[in-house]
Amino acid sequence: MSRRALYVTIASAAVLIFVSALAFGDRLEDTLYIPLDHPAIRYNQEPSDPVARLEKRLENGQVKLDYAPNGWGYLPSVLKHLDINIDSQVLVFSKTSIQTAHINPRTPRALYFNDNVAVGYVQGGDLLEIAALDPKLGAVLYSLDQDETAKPELSRRDDCLRCHQGPVTLAVPGLLVSSVHPRSHEGSEPHGSAFMTDQSTAFKERWGGWYVTGTHGPQLHLGNNVALVDPIHPGGPGSPDTQNVTSLKELFDTSRYLAPTSDIVALLTLEHQTRMTNLLTRIGWDVRIAEADHKNDEATRKQLDAEIEEMVGYMLFTNEEPLTAPVTGVSSFTRTFAARGPKDQQGRSLRDFDLKTRIFRYPLSYMIYSAAFDSLPKYASDRVYRRLFEVLSGKDQTEAYGRLSTEDRKDILEIVRATKPNLPDYWKVSSSN
Repeated sequence: MSRRALYVTIASAAVLIFVSALAFGDRLEDTLYIPLDHPAIRYNQEPSDPVARLEKRLENGQVKLDYAPNGWGYLPSVLKHLDINIDSQVLVFSKTSIQTAHINPRTPRALYFNDNVAVGYVQGGDLLEIAALDPKLGAVLYSLDQDETAKPELSRRDDCLRCHQGPVTLAVPGLLVSSVHPRSHEGSEPHGSAFMTDQSTAFKERWGGWYVTGTHGPQLHLGNNVALVDPIHPGGPGSPDTQNVTSLKELFDTSRYLAPTSDIVALLTLEHQTRMTNLLTRIGWDVRIAEADHKNDEATRKQLDAEIEEMVGYMLFTNEEPLTAPVTGVSSFTRTFAARGPKDQQGRSLRDFDLKTRIFRYPLSYMIYSAAFDSLPKYASDRVYRRLFEVLSGKDQTEAYGRLSTEDRKDILEIVRATKPNLPDYWKVSSSN
């Protein structure tokens, strides 16, 4: 199997300086690096993510990867076996991958994702780039050679952590989504910038270096601006024809991709999910390390509780940038993502979209159903459940959660009670008690 250097990025890579020491900071981003070989982590142990399970099935001959024409190679078969819908496709053309020679506005890189796996495809590239969420280890990175062979092999790529572990991933092996910004003044600002984005990022600062299909009214974004190719030397601002784009056919040959879209709703979802994934991993690591090191002092508990509170706020979308106009995608992603459920007796789901003033109709992260959430250490799990219940039951009426209406809290509480197994007993009684 080729050992080509590969940085499996969800959006962009940065040159990171690591220090091999664990230090709690005021912000999660202040920690540069957490040792992978800590006894509580052992990142090099055998993972149990969906890609690792697929690899075992391939080795045992239980499944076979089919090879597709049109340059797609193993991509369609990999997506099928990992249960990733094609309509999740988003396209990025900024030169932020090691396979930059193959990436430009005419041949963007395609990303496909579900809750636990993201697959990157480069037209004419040598490899499929895959990142999978292990419930305890965080993001585990893989590659699959695109050359047709009798026995295709998935290779774990810990070398990719050069870009996938650092401040932008909260110091744990994680994922990232970035936006490239244009130069504002030729000459006076010779370098542009690329920075990480999530649900809190202003709409006008998102998706530089990405294609974006969908309508969003007068809200402006940086997508579809083909001048933003290189995050180090980007071009200037976009034009009105980069907004509310519903077809990419005039920009490149969309028939070379599994879908003709880079759906705006998929992009919004991916941004939320990326930081949520990193938060789950970071908090799990910090609690396990503190317990293994027998750190039970007040300062450690205070820091862990602060991290958990940050994640609870993120789960409840307290920092979400409001939408100022309706957003509509052009693929089936809005429908198929919501259909994945689970749903309560009234047909409600945490995956239901709003897309008028906010992303989701019921603002609690669907990642509460993930294996990573269920694998949180007991200290973190107990604290998260307690804080969520205090907010949703109305006991916590502090300003931090002021965006949640009484109706929001009631609806979310009912949905979680009906759809989430193994809730603490106090969740199962009336919220008035």
